[in-house]
Amino acid sequence: MQKVTLLVDVQNIYYTTRQAYGCHFDYRRFWADATSGREVVAAIAYAIDRGDAQQRQFQNILRSIGFEVKLKPYIQRADGSAKGDWDVGITLDAITYASHSDVIVLASGDGDFDLLLTEIQDDAGVTAEVYGVPSLTAQSLIDAATKFIPIETSLLLTPSRQ
Repeated sequence: MQKVTLLVDVQNIYYTTRQAYGCHFDYRRFWADATSGREVVAAIAYAIDRGDAQQRQFQNILRSIGFEVKLKPYIQRADGSAKGDWDVGITLDAITYASHSDVIVLASGDGDFDLLLTEIQDDAGVTAEVYGVPSLTAQSLIDAATKFIPIETSLLLTPSRQ
């Protein structure tokens, strides 16, 4: 049985699915698809914590599915911009878990991860699968992945499924 690690860039998935489709990502369906016939080594969802009740409820749903939820505080800068990115954390965990996994599944469209995927495939010999919104996923990330799985209708919570 293949060993799999799931790494989810929650902010990226939230904003890309909302922008492209106007709805939410179906984390339960994603879990079922990405882990089918596989042993889960780790499953981590990386999110920004704004501290509101609705967000805490969402984080609890992720935990009930099986994800470890890692949070960073939301930082609003004086100039109005915001900070809260998990690229380094996701990268470190991917490198750590690659040696214990056959497959790393990354849910993100962020092209900054293309070098990471190349590295873990070359160094650890893992398969790198990427789930992303096709129109909003960097081509370099798609090219670096062993397999690209488009986030489309079956992975979305339509109003009737929310």
